Amino acid sequence: MIGRIHTGDRMSKIVKHNGTIYLCGQVGAGESVTEQTEDCLSRVDALLDEAGSDRTHILQAIIWLSDMAYFAEMNAVWDAWVPSGHAPARACGEARLARDTLKVEIIVTAAEKHGN
Repeated sequence: MIGRIHTGDRMSKIVKHNGTIYLCGQVGAGESVTEQTEDCLSRVDALLDEAGSDRTHILQAIIWLSDMAYFAEMNAVWDAWVPSGHAPARACGEARLARDTLKVEIIVTAAEKHGN
């Protein structure tokens, strides 16, 4: 069974299938990469909680930066956010994002917590 949460015409914010949670790409508010990354990760936390998971259950993260020059700044926020011993498989690349003001987009796949 496939479950879809916060579904619109274009996408769902959360899709659940066989104990796996797929989040749509998250972007954040703010001027700096630090602010945008913090906001993205806060949104990821909220969606994972709603879906019955948390950051210790993230399987994979794909991160898009509008400029790879932001890599170290984004990683400083990421490294502080990821719980020790729970680093997911991860990829990071450069891409043109949906709006010129966006600097980072994060896409997460996670496992449900047991019992959900």
